[in-house]
Amino acid sequence: MEMTGGEALAAQLVREGVTMVFGLPGVQLDHAFAGLYAEREHLAFRGPRHEQGTTYMADGYARARGEAGVALVVPGPGVLNAGAGLVTAYACSSPVFLIAGQIPSAHIGRRLGLLHEIRDQSGVLRSTVKWTGRADRPGEIPGLVRRAFQEMWRGRPRPVAIEVPPDVLAGRADMTLVDPDKEVRRAMRTRPDPAQLKAAARLVRNAARPLIVAGYGVLASGATAELAQVAERLQAPVIVTGNGLGALSSRHPLYLNTLEGDRLLAHADVVLAVGTRFMTFQDQAIKAGGELIMMNADPADMGAPRRPTLALEADALLGLEALAAELEDLPRRSAPWADLNPIRAECDAIVRTISPQADYLRALREAIPDDGVLVSEVTQMGYVTRVGYPVYEPRTFIGPGYQGTLGYGFPTALGVKAGLPDRAVVSMNGDGGFGYGLSELATAKRYNLGLVTVVFDDHAFGNVKRIQKERFEGHLIGTDLVNPDYVKLADAFGIRGERVDSPAALTGAVKNALAANEPCLIEVPVGEMESLRTRLAASTPVAARP
Repeated sequence: MEMTGGEALAAQLVREGVTMVFGLPGVQLDHAFAGLYAEREHLAFRGPRHEQGTTYMADGYARARGEAGVALVVPGPGVLNAGAGLVTAYACSSPVFLIAGQIPSAHIGRRLGLLHEIRDQSGVLRSTVKWTGRADRPGEIPGLVRRAFQEMWRGRPRPVAIEVPPDVLAGRADMTLVDPDKEVRRAMRTRPDPAQLKAAARLVRNAARPLIVAGYGVLASGATAELAQVAERLQAPVIVTGNGLGALSSRHPLYLNTLEGDRLLAHADVVLAVGTRFMTFQDQAIKAGGELIMMNADPADMGAPRRPTLALEADALLGLEALAAELEDLPRRSAPWADLNPIRAECDAIVRTISPQADYLRALREAIPDDGVLVSEVTQMGYVTRVGYPVYEPRTFIGPGYQGTLGYGFPTALGVKAGLPDRAVVSMNGDGGFGYGLSELATAKRYNLGLVTVVFDDHAFGNVKRIQKERFEGHLIGTDLVNPDYVKLADAFGIRGERVDSPAALTGAVKNALAANEPCLIEVPVGEMESLRTRLAASTPVAARP
């Protein structure tokens, strides 16, 4: 049928199963927005107040639902503003699809100084996403969108982008929309090599003290049940990384957080690392005793400085499915490790000394139901989540990944709530990161997103301030902040605001706000907090029990 490029863009998104788009309008996108309006019964629209919010919200939506999150921005400054959300999504294997405007086709690359022109927008996008393409004629749009979805899901899911110039969006042509094959996504996953898989199965089958390390790749591929199945057949403890929280329930008898698991790594004779980069935050490979098997959809995440005995390129779901089948006849074995509970108890005692972070995290956990989502931040509270916040269900904890993008949390949480309107969602922030996007309180109000936002307020970039005190003779620069009265700020945006000063009060305030399911901002005044790293370094090491 004949339609404009903008109408074809929206119609193809509907064919792809997209139900929500996060974007901001602008003159180069006029016909794209006309297309969204034509499909308004099928495509909901959410517009943040800053272009960084488009990709952050799309990322939150994608990670919460396991579906594509779609963002739409103007070219040039719009693309650059959206870049922080793209690199965060890239670090977190999040399927975000960015639709970027362009300048008119005839002028691309001529450097005439047109509105929103930047020298090499395609190059900018290539540096932040997995794949990018551009439509040069209206009739190319449906096929280009289909290709983008294929590339997004191929191998390791990661963000993709397309560029569509305004004349292409406005142009009319006979369009052929493309129906996606529902089986394509599974077919595009990386299957394990049968010989390598059998070699991996032999290693873990014969291990006296097997250990598993599970990262976010397990969640991204939907392999949580398969992970539990392999762990239970081997009776292997599972160390869940900070980014992988939720890959195995914290209540599972084989679950260990990273602090607990560190006590076992050196004593394992075989370590199976699945869906993890297997790196420390100091850019060093994690040290493991014995043989190391790495299973990852991205070969780059298994290379140096890691030295695996066996590098198995495979999607976590397909790889763990196949490994479980290889171990199906494994006789039920007695636990190869001694009782893990003493290690858990000793590590929990250490975590409880990290004050006040541990107290407030327990308060949040008490208030948030098992299927509720906590979106963390790059903050003093966020650092402790990897060892101090139990996670019971998949996709109920969202962090910044290795990108560590300060300020990502609040807008990302809005995207989570937009995707899960009937679920409890809490955004946990420091005052520094929250300041990056506090204007998005207007977005919460505009779309009645019942997000509960908690801001821990120490009037500083607390981590940097502590480093300057400890390592630079107290020469403070750029760390102190001037903050608003957050209760008055909430009132100014027409939403509920509250101030609490204790963990018990925070639990009650969050519970009440979640029950109301309306936007709410809760301020928690705090003082300087002790460093997680300093506290753990000063703790008495727990004796490993092989």
